[in-house]
Amino acid sequence: MTATFAYLRVSKNDDVMTTANQRLELEQAGYRIEFWHEDMISGSTNAMGRPGFAAMLEKIRDGETLIVSKLDRLGRDAIDVIATVRSLADRNIRVIVHSLGGVDLASPTGKLLVAMLAAVAEMERDLLIERTRAGIARARSEGKVIGRPPKTSPKQREDMLASLADGVTVSAAARKYGISRATVIAARTAHRRTSPSI
Repeated sequence: MTATFAYLRVSKNDDVMTTANQRLELEQAGYRIEFWHEDMISGSTNAMGRPGFAAMLEKIRDGETLIVSKLDRLGRDAIDVIATVRSLADRNIRVIVHSLGGVDLASPTGKLLVAMLAAVAEMERDLLIERTRAGIARARSEGKVIGRPPKTSPKQREDMLASLADGVTVSAAARKYGISRATVIAARTAHRRTSPSI
């Protein structure tokens, strides 16, 4: 016999909406739910990273039913929702969204909704890439260095390169400056590119 699960989530900082409200909403709608799982965690955490959701995934069996009050309980954004829905669909788990009129995301209407979500997710990815590129270009135009700050000062790098040229090993240089061998090799490689004669 298959079971019905409910997943409830509220943000840690949400003083208005509680999981009790979501539980009441689903109970009053007439759903017969055997297992309740919940998280009090920010919506910025993806679904698979939430302890309550992860516990529910371990317990729910293929072919069973998951009910949520709203679609956003399943993920932090369209990209996360679509990934979550697809992983559940792969296990033949029915996903019912109460606020969408109890639509089953495995039904024809649900599949259309998932397809629309996929389009939104793709647009979100494209916009994120575009914003990231624009931010990097702006930072570079303002003379900011992109990436992690160097672990050594220019003077330390100069001394390190001189010691390498004098025969000090990469490992010894790494120990002296408290950095990895890869960092020493990267510094030496970058120096050779700018000063090929050395």
